[in-house]
Amino acid sequence: MKKSDKRSEILSIGTEMIALQGYNGTGIDAVLKRAGVPKGSFYHYFGSKEDFGLAIIDQFAVRYDQYLASFLDDPAFPPLDRIRNYLEKVLAYLTGTNFAKGCLIGNLGQELADQNERFRERLDQIFHSWKERFAACLKEAQQQGGLTPRCDPAVIAGFFLSGWEGAILRAKVMKSPQPLRDFIDTMYASVFVAK
Repeated sequence: MKKSDKRSEILSIGTEMIALQGYNGTGIDAVLKRAGVPKGSFYHYFGSKEDFGLAIIDQFAVRYDQYLASFLDDPAFPPLDRIRNYLEKVLAYLTGTNFAKGCLIGNLGQELADQNERFRERLDQIFHSWKERFAACLKEAQQQGGLTPRCDPAVIAGFFLSGWEGAILRAKVMKSPQPLRDFIDTMYASVFVAK
């Protein structure tokens, strides 16, 4: 297997394990054992566990940005329907996993923001890029008359993202889709409105 393929495999296994156990709860030895890579070879792929964690975050961010784009840039639906389609898909996914994983970026933010400045900065950049994606979709909704012109799309996007991440956390704690359903219904009943 080529070095880049093995590196990708290690990242994939690491992402899965960190999603379930957290960064601090995931040992490099366990990741390498699952990947069939000797511990001494780890440094051929990553300089440290921190570099490994940042590589996981970066790979996830690229893939999730593509996932977001598949919803938020879909011209087949009006902008607010695109956001709803995304929310409903995530709700179904999280329900299907019995809320075992949540949002990888949100989980790592809660776990690492106070422990490591490099992680905090990178996670903040990702949240900012997501906010920008949602703000662009909301601005398009405004231009089409689907969202009140009195609101600032960037502020609403930030509020939306904070609330959604909080709803995901509550759903994990409760092992219930109810916080997510309540969030979606409330956003569409009182925030994502035309007037």
